[in-house]
Amino acid sequence: MTLDRVAPTRRVLTVEIVIVLLLSLGMSAIYAVVSLIAKLTAGKPLSSQAAVLNASRSARPYLDLTYQLLDIGFSLVPVALVLYLLMRDQVPVRRTLGLTADRPGFDAGWGTLLAACIGIPGLLLVYVAKVLGINAQIVPAALQHVWWAVPVLVLSAIQNAVLEEVIVVGYLMTRLRSMAVPLVWVVAASAVLRGSYHLYQGFGAFVGNAVMGVVFALFFLRFKRVMPLIVAHTLLDTVAFVGYTVLPHSWLSWLS
Repeated sequence: MTLDRVAPTRRVLTVEIVIVLLLSLGMSAIYAVVSLIAKLTAGKPLSSQAAVLNASRSARPYLDLTYQLLDIGFSLVPVALVLYLLMRDQVPVRRTLGLTADRPGFDAGWGTLLAACIGIPGLLLVYVAKVLGINAQIVPAALQHVWWAVPVLVLSAIQNAVLEEVIVVGYLMTRLRSMAVPLVWVVAASAVLRGSYHLYQGFGAFVGNAVMGVVFALFFLRFKRVMPLIVAHTLLDTVAFVGYTVLPHSWLSWLS
């Protein structure tokens, strides 16, 4: 005899969401707020301080590589957790999140278009934020000059994309909709969360990523697929990380 599984209550789902976020991007958001406060109270302009992404973890190259790969791998554990939680509650993850590889043309096409629509205005926003002094100097990559730097940066871009799009869009929006939260608040929650864990970069980064969050959330509501969002996010981060590493820094002096 089999027993039908009882759907989780609103209270249970609320607790689950809080725990998941505190183990992942919600924790990052809290650290980002503290980092921003530290920069604002450092006694010097925000625009003269740096926000470093993908920094080296050790002066010893192969130990640094080990740290980088461990960080990428363990950062994806919350993704496994949310997929398990959804499947445990008999949510058809592949169909509900669109987390499949059966529409490569659709995913690649829309992903590239979204990356262009977000990335090009994003460069303008970075410049405006720099002029207004509301952003720190962004250093997308600060790894050593080693053979594995570019592959690790690409893996980091993929990890960021999978982590953020599966949790902030796929998981969070699916759970909030199952709790009958109004759509406007579902979109707002996803967008504000996305912006908040970028606050360590400054206020411009919050605004830019929150806008990106609205666009991505609306896309997910329309097409029920996170794969194009993962493609778009991967392209954006790969261009930023690898471009900063391989291009002459004199070309990128307007960022800093």
